[in-house]
Amino acid sequence: MTFAQYVRDKKYFLLVYVLMMAFVSLIMLTGTGTSGARSNVLYVNAGCLIMAAGYIVTGYIYRKSSYDELRELSERHAQEDWYITSLPEPQTNEQALYLKLLMQVYTEQAKGIAQLQEERKDHQDYILSWIHDVKVPIAGSRLIMENGAGKPAEVLIDKLEDELGKIDSYVEQALYYSRIDAFSQDYFITEVALPVIAKESVKKVAKLFIHKRIRPQLEAVTHTVSSDSKWLAYIVNQVVANALTYTSSGGTITFRSEESDAEKRLLIQDTGIGIPPEELGRVFDKGFTGSAGRTHHKSTGLGLYLAKQMALKLGHDLSIASTPGEGTTVTIHFPKVRRYNDLR
Repeated sequence: MTFAQYVRDKKYFLLVYVLMMAFVSLIMLTGTGTSGARSNVLYVNAGCLIMAAGYIVTGYIYRKSSYDELRELSERHAQEDWYITSLPEPQTNEQALYLKLLMQVYTEQAKGIAQLQEERKDHQDYILSWIHDVKVPIAGSRLIMENGAGKPAEVLIDKLEDELGKIDSYVEQALYYSRIDAFSQDYFITEVALPVIAKESVKKVAKLFIHKRIRPQLEAVTHTVSSDSKWLAYIVNQVVANALTYTSSGGTITFRSEESDAEKRLLIQDTGIGIPPEELGRVFDKGFTGSAGRTHHKSTGLGLYLAKQMALKLGHDLSIASTPGEGTTVTIHFPKVRRYNDLR
């Protein structure tokens, strides 16, 4: 900052000074009739001018170092990284308040950038994982076609349908994963019959039920809830897919609904391997596969995470209870009193 710029910043001080000295001079001239009045006015103005000039020059010298540091920082900003902690120490209370405000804004911005970077990394990791996973059924389909000579068409079609079903499942998961942040633009609350949702979920993976000889039991599902049918169906599908993955052949997956004064509930219970108590609190975390996921290589740790996030956005909730070696029960909670305007 040049001296001329500093003086321009003090224009209001100078204006007050001129008006004040004009007022004092006028009083001195009109208040006395002595011949020395004009000389006194001249002396007073000269003395005050010298003091004001001294104040301006001293203030400029005091502030110049701080202004020079700020100028250097502004010139370096476009060339290299610098931190707000590099700013010079405040010289006035006003500067201290501005610096405090900048620190608050900087901290919030840093948190936001860190969150965006973490989300970007998660997204990139998911895309890489998804590409790897979806290549498996594609490669399987090619092998089926290459080694299909002499085999009945019905057998080949059946195997290809299985691989296409896996691809469809991966594509659907990617679609819902990409749309979860824009959920508020794509939901429609209606009365949804839980028996219909449960039956459609079982029908979607009927071949897997048959292949693993797992019996679905749907007789105890009777209630109707307020929800979005498409998103709720996806939640149930994820829970059922998870149950099928960890339930051995000959097991059972039971659907039943309940109602209390506060809520309605849909319970999906399997007779699978169960979850250790120390892992129950983490099963809804993104990417968590647990000890079971290490023995089931197709586990991505995203199914229950997506189901939980969607349930919360719908105003529902998910809870889980499990006994190792006996099975797992996932409960979808439908509170009776909630405001859908708050969904986001």
